[in-house]
Amino acid sequence: MLLSERLQTFVALGDFLRSANAQSELNEIVQQAYYKSNWFTPENSLNSLRAIADEFLTTDKLTAWVGQYFTESEAIPAKTPRLVGVVMAGNIPAVGFHDMLCVLMSGHKLMAKLSTQDFVLIHYLIKKLKEINPSFDELIHEVDRLNAAEAYIATGSNNTARYFEHYFSKKPHIIRRNRTSVGLLMGEESEDEFLKLGHDISDYYGLGCRNVSTIMVPAGPDGSPYDFTPLLRTLEPQVSIYLNNHKYQNNYDYNKSIYLINGTPHLDNGYLLLTENDGLVSPISVLYYQTYQTQADAAAWFTAHASQIQVVASAQGWYPNSVPFGTTQRPGLNDYADGVDTMAFLKEL
Repeated sequence: MLLSERLQTFVALGDFLRSANAQSELNEIVQQAYYKSNWFTPENSLNSLRAIADEFLTTDKLTAWVGQYFTESEAIPAKTPRLVGVVMAGNIPAVGFHDMLCVLMSGHKLMAKLSTQDFVLIHYLIKKLKEINPSFDELIHEVDRLNAAEAYIATGSNNTARYFEHYFSKKPHIIRRNRTSVGLLMGEESEDEFLKLGHDISDYYGLGCRNVSTIMVPAGPDGSPYDFTPLLRTLEPQVSIYLNNHKYQNNYDYNKSIYLINGTPHLDNGYLLLTENDGLVSPISVLYYQTYQTQADAAAWFTAHASQIQVVASAQGWYPNSVPFGTTQRPGLNDYADGVDTMAFLKEL
């Protein structure tokens, strides 16, 4: 299959997801996804599908992205097509789509082991691709076991990563581990910036590796503590959005009770708990914070924790190599998980 045909198939999928005619069908699918996992609210699933359509599946963006690796006249892949097994993540809606896109646009065949949490949406998108282009039926296989795969891409926890390393070690592979994201504040953020940061923290209930789970705040020049009141007050009106989800509220109530019983200092705006902690991955409904003295101190801290950080966010992206507040959960095609270029890996198979 020509590169142009694969590209146009995905463009057509994006056009469909954006079309008014698709909304009734999409509303039904996202409701099914919610029945499968109550973390996948219809609103969150629709937001994820819109982000995929807008950030990935346009002619201009796909053409520019693929053009970094292949030319229109170049056969893809340059070598024999491989069966690439993908163990898909399922922590947020349709999170495995980018891996599927990479495998197929690089000219290989996909063996997808879908997450039970995210089965509905990914299965639907696969089905829709095959409806748009029946030739994709030979390129995509949903499987329970990946024994026949010739290369692997797997996403999981640090524990499952050790399992993947053992079983996939003899074949080319990308193994991803736990990561999280960090917000860097300079002490001059506006209410609008706090609202955007709130999305980075709590969109998809904070379940994604691109969600901010720790913020770095400047220490006062006289040793005074950072004033979190403007941030927490700005986000407070969102309390009903999150506590309406019983799974989130259970986590909030549990973590709050633990802090109260243990006498752990913390702040609380009704749905989000804020506490000082030198960890990186905070529990659901909790935001950790740490302080820094200078930007050089912050830079050193980021360097020391680079293997655990997916994204750094700052107001309007002021900090080098960071993304603006409000954009962590809208990655582009070149925003590869763990900083590993998936397309470059696939091209060399």
